Amino acid sequence: MEIYQINTTAYKEEDFTLLTDLTEDQITEVINPLVMAERDGYEEYDNETLVEALQKRFPKNTIKMFPEVVRLVY
Repeated sequence: MEIYQINTTAYKEEDFTLLTDLTEDQITEVINPLVMAERDGYEEYDNETLVEALQKRFPKNTIKMFPEVVRLVY
């Protein structure tokens, strides 16, 4: 399992974190076309749409989304 910080825009508040057994290449394969389509003026997406697309493409893999990661500093 890996933890990935997903950043698709210039706005940090739109970032999200994935806990998954997918590889970086698998994630990019699904997310990149959706991001590029929106940038080209076609379909809009949100973070839930991206995660749903990953789950649809890789239904047997573990994919957990966390909108915010809470960091504890002691």
